Amino acid sequence: MMKEDQNTRDNLFSEEAEHLAAIGMLLEEALKKAKEDVQKINKEYMDSKRYMAEYRGEIDPHEMFQNELLLKQTDRTGAISTEIRDRIARMKESPYFARIDFRENDSEEAESYYIGPFSFRHKNELLIFDWRAPVAGMFYDFEPGPAGFEAPCGRIDGELTKKRQFKIRDGVMEYALESTSNIQDDVLQRELSHTSDEKMKSIISTIQKEQNRIIRNEKAETMIIQGVAGSGKTSVALHRIAYLLYRFKNRLSAGNVAILSPNKVFGSYISNVIPELGEEPIYELSAADIAKIQLEGTAEFEREKDPLESADETWAKRVCFKSSMKFAALLNEYIRRMPDEIFQPEDISCGRLNAGKEWIWQRYQALEKYPVRRRLAMIADDIYDRFEAENIMDEELPGMAFIRKSLAAMLTVKTPLALYKDFYVKNGVIEMFRMPAGKTLEWEDVYPFLYVLHAYEGLKQSKITKLLVIDEMQDYTPVQYMVFNLIFPCPKTILGDFGQIISPNHRCTLDDIKRIYQGAEFVQLNKSYRSTFEIITFADRIQNAVTLEAVKRHGEKPQIIACTDETDEIHRMKEAISTFETGGNVSLGIILKTDREAKVMYAILSKEYSVNLITPKSTEFRNGVTVTSIRMAKGLEFDEVMIPHADSLTYATEYDRSLLYIACTRAMHKLTILYSGILTTLIDRRR
Repeated sequence: MMKEDQNTRDNLFSEEAEHLAAIGMLLEEALKKAKEDVQKINKEYMDSKRYMAEYRGEIDPHEMFQNELLLKQTDRTGAISTEIRDRIARMKESPYFARIDFRENDSEEAESYYIGPFSFRHKNELLIFDWRAPVAGMFYDFEPGPAGFEAPCGRIDGELTKKRQFKIRDGVMEYALESTSNIQDDVLQRELSHTSDEKMKSIISTIQKEQNRIIRNEKAETMIIQGVAGSGKTSVALHRIAYLLYRFKNRLSAGNVAILSPNKVFGSYISNVIPELGEEPIYELSAADIAKIQLEGTAEFEREKDPLESADETWAKRVCFKSSMKFAALLNEYIRRMPDEIFQPEDISCGRLNAGKEWIWQRYQALEKYPVRRRLAMIADDIYDRFEAENIMDEELPGMAFIRKSLAAMLTVKTPLALYKDFYVKNGVIEMFRMPAGKTLEWEDVYPFLYVLHAYEGLKQSKITKLLVIDEMQDYTPVQYMVFNLIFPCPKTILGDFGQIISPNHRCTLDDIKRIYQGAEFVQLNKSYRSTFEIITFADRIQNAVTLEAVKRHGEKPQIIACTDETDEIHRMKEAISTFETGGNVSLGIILKTDREAKVMYAILSKEYSVNLITPKSTEFRNGVTVTSIRMAKGLEFDEVMIPHADSLTYATEYDRSLLYIACTRAMHKLTILYSGILTTLIDRRR
């Protein structure tokens, strides 16, 4: 029986290797033609430029204009040809990863579909289907048996008669497997067991059914994804972008999509996924980037503080207050009343011409959907037009500047900053407002101030963004979401994990976000793929995530090492670095509780070893040994993780439980805990 199974596998491999060889020849032919096309277009472009340069004085303006248009067109054509050449070159390395055979209900024979990162056509025959094509969805959603998919012409049902998975590297087939649920688990295990990368990679060959449902969801305007650590939520969101760009290519482009990332390191880490899936890079920005754009010339702000390094209790109270839904409700109520309370209309007269205060008030009320300053500008236009129409005696009219100045004088609060301060005075909480310097805001005041600024003057609205992705949703406050909605009035994909909250002063909850985005589709990802079963089980002993389900990829158990003192901990770290440098893993993360602690440890270790340091000012993630803090490590992953100072003083509170959980779940294959003194009680050694 075993010999028969081996023969079947050998025959399957031979059949698919032969098919791969045939496809490889066609791809080689296509690549050759693509290279020739690029060379031809490059030559045409250079010839045109040379002609225009040599005969510039002799060419009439009309011909010069035509030549410039032709040059631009050639340049665009060249860019497209280069993209096609590069795509085919990439396909030669790994043209596809799966095959499904599907027989429609009204057909006698099944048709084979090979599925890859991109489609490939030869002589009008589609030989490889893009993973985002409707028919390719069956690979992710069905086992052999009854199956179907939504085609442009409607629902097509039938039977999946075959399902195969492949691993092709550098044009060579490494394995070909007849897929079953067990085989799929095996393929997933193989992919998950690989070492980490400096950039997040696509997961098109291992997308799971629950992930595929999110990726291919076209109907949800706004989607909220709560995913446990290692569930692939960020990767799923990026693949959903690529799918939507493919599905709605006539309405949506990469330039219409923006992603809000927690920091530049994380932004760099995820930056390759969309281009790897064949789309142009999307725009990445942070909450601070948005603030700089909106506050230009109005106010400055301090950098966000590390909440773990500040002992200022009054500051912590201010942060707690401003991150709550209660604060958002107070601000909303103030904004609702504010326009009527700060405007006291008076008559504006010029000779026999008069705009009475009752008329001005009526116009002011009629324009209630606009910011206060915008209302006054529109009323000024109305008054000027009215005076012009009524000026039958041709008298000298007041200038627009006079009218606008007169209207501005009717405001009882003259600046946005004064208005923001007035909010605290009116609510009897002036102690919650502090400015570190003139026209400089604390970070926690930036978005509340922007919300007031919008009601007073208006914010710059993004008109090209048609989809906004907000990652690490648990790190933002209700007021920040309210401002995001004003600046980006478009569908949103909002994702994160409320089990991974960094700030102890943060009061926003998942229910708060659901209330802000009523009607949004909510989904959960409970299965963790990043870490081994042993690491996830260990992390679950720290923060019992009831819904967390670990993929059973086994590895060595996490080590808890008792050290005599901090010097011994450092010695153990140095030993681990030396072992790592001679091993097969490519990334080791040494994760400290705070940025300050990370800098101190980096200074010690970098004297003897090549070590990377990730701080809030860092811009990229690199393989090797990395020293960083928990807040900067969030979203990243390492083959190995070491967590020093895991004692009962460093990790003592219930809030520290979340931090320790985050640090542990950064590890893919190996986790080591170091401590001296008494081990933190947050690690339940009884389980």
